[in-house]
Amino acid sequence: MAKVLVVTSGKGGVGKTTSTAALGAALAQTGKKVAVVDFDVGLRNLDLIMGAERRVVYDLINVVQGDAKLSQALIRDKRLENLHLLPASQTRDKDALTEEGVERVIGELKAEFDWIVCDSPAGIERGATLAMRFADVAVIVTNPEVSSVRDSDRIIGLLDAKTKKAEDGGRVEKHLLVTRYDRARAERGEMLKTDDVIEILSVPLLGVIPESEEVLKASNLGTPVTILSPLSAPGRAYTDAARRLIGDVVPMTIPAERRGLMTKLFGRRAA
Repeated sequence: MAKVLVVTSGKGGVGKTTSTAALGAALAQTGKKVAVVDFDVGLRNLDLIMGAERRVVYDLINVVQGDAKLSQALIRDKRLENLHLLPASQTRDKDALTEEGVERVIGELKAEFDWIVCDSPAGIERGATLAMRFADVAVIVTNPEVSSVRDSDRIIGLLDAKTKKAEDGGRVEKHLLVTRYDRARAERGEMLKTDDVIEILSVPLLGVIPESEEVLKASNLGTPVTILSPLSAPGRAYTDAARRLIGDVVPMTIPAERRGLMTKLFGRRAA
């Protein structure tokens, strides 16, 4: 049975779109048929991070409004044939999305794909609430910072109140993904530890993505990190997170980048 997953956050700039691309690719790498959907109307970036920005002809709003068929708007990934992208519009505003139209498109996607991964805009406005409206599963992306965690708490409240599943008496399955984690800085008290974040938000941990240049490199090259650098620390962390989503039992580890001798020496001096 198809699952609708929303990747969401209260605060912008936490790595939500990067995480959508990486989790979508990682799920596809397990053999699942996956569609990633960009709900960030007017500020789309998922097409860039997926390396498909020059292949966009139709978008989500075209399909919602009946100006294009779903098959015309979906872009098949050139590296993974079971991974597709439905881009957002760059020129329209969020009011062009309707709940009825989104429900219809999600229904069509569920008939064709195993996982529909929705990249929500940050915040609590209309685009964000529509992205989570039909979700079965939510991944709440947060940095280990107080402001990011506080905004995530508001998103959890929306998932418990504004989704179709909640209104029908159910609950959206929620998971926490901590990004840009630096274990050394956490040990020095310069950022929250994962245990602190889990205690504040009371949401099960899906994964911890370490701060890494590999993530930035992958985004700039238009390739999800699980495809470009699957053995890197963030690549392995996203792959493990995707496996947990499909029900595999994977031990939780806090991965760290391997550092060279000089980096270690300078790191010790700086500390």
